[in-house]
Amino acid sequence: MTDKALSHITILDFSHLLQGPFATQLLADMGANVIKIERPGKGDLFRSLTFRDTWLGGESPNFLAWNRNKRSLALNLKSPEARAAIMKLAETADVVVQNFRPGVMARLGYGYEDFRAVNPRIVYCSGSGYGEDGPYENRPGQDMLVQGLTGIMAATGQADHPPTPVGAGFSDQVGAMNMVYGILSALLWRERSGKGQEVKVNLLAGMLAHQNQEMVMAMNTGADFERPNSGIGHPGMDAPFGTYPTTDSWVTIAMSPYATLVGVLGNDDLLRFDDPETLFDQRDAVWRAVAAETGKWSTDALIEALLAADIWCGEVKSHLGAAADPQVAHLGLVTSYEHPRAGTVKVIGPAVGMSATPPAISRPAPLVGEHTREILASAGYTESEIDDLLAEGAAGVPG
Repeated sequence: MTDKALSHITILDFSHLLQGPFATQLLADMGANVIKIERPGKGDLFRSLTFRDTWLGGESPNFLAWNRNKRSLALNLKSPEARAAIMKLAETADVVVQNFRPGVMARLGYGYEDFRAVNPRIVYCSGSGYGEDGPYENRPGQDMLVQGLTGIMAATGQADHPPTPVGAGFSDQVGAMNMVYGILSALLWRERSGKGQEVKVNLLAGMLAHQNQEMVMAMNTGADFERPNSGIGHPGMDAPFGTYPTTDSWVTIAMSPYATLVGVLGNDDLLRFDDPETLFDQRDAVWRAVAAETGKWSTDALIEALLAADIWCGEVKSHLGAAADPQVAHLGLVTSYEHPRAGTVKVIGPAVGMSATPPAISRPAPLVGEHTREILASAGYTESEIDDLLAEGAAGVPG
């Protein structure tokens, strides 16, 4: 077995839902020993939430998506005996990750200072919605709410429709990437300094940072973007940049010479719009005129013709369509793991390739407390002591 890049790193993962669990899954894919600390019996909140009330063998697909390659340790955080066990694990751990509301972990005795007292080298990463304090300190930090606050929702969709959220947990996923970025930076600095530190990530800052080109434009010109009233793909772009109908689906057309596109479509009357100012000021009219022509083509025929003319284009695919895409198959992005209850779970594999230490999926998402005995035993607890913790309700195993 090829060694993994982070196989020497142990993470105590208190996070739930998407932001924190995605971050720790990314690190687990690289070999980190992630110990997911969950509530006995109930576990991560995502175990009880799912899309369309659809379950896989009684398990939430949402949970299965973000928790592979981890072990589950079920402990009652309010129990003194559980706290003692966690601090014993913290003595040799490298990272703590949590995304509870600000102050919750500290009130329970699991704040940064609590962990630093037993391990000065610990890297403690907190994820929040809006930071640790300020006027939004007590607001719920949920993905769609943050999309609304940071401009991306107001810039997405058509002008005569409501502001449109991205069709995935985009704020949470940006937050997860920032968690990984911060954790790895802190671990690298620890190699030089020997010291741990606290890393703080919030969804508000992350979403603004990932829209920096839009923010720079708006803040330095004093003008907000105005959404188009058609399939133009960005509120700051001119035509033909956007999404266009075909006889059987939709295609995307990005930055491409307008005259070249007109040549492919075969209607020279469209050249009346071929002026940079017109292509922006009348972009909705341009879109409608171009869409009338693309709507005469099948998707396959139009894509073939556009690519032959070196026009940037692509098909619009559903999630299932994307899973069946030939390039996705070529890259081997769809893989699976075997779960004791859900059976074979199809997933998207790691997105990063590494020549010497490639990431891999070695464990399915765990059952609540599946590894409680194993983890506590590795920390030095005897079978009798573990039995006592279970009897007292300080720890839990699968029901």
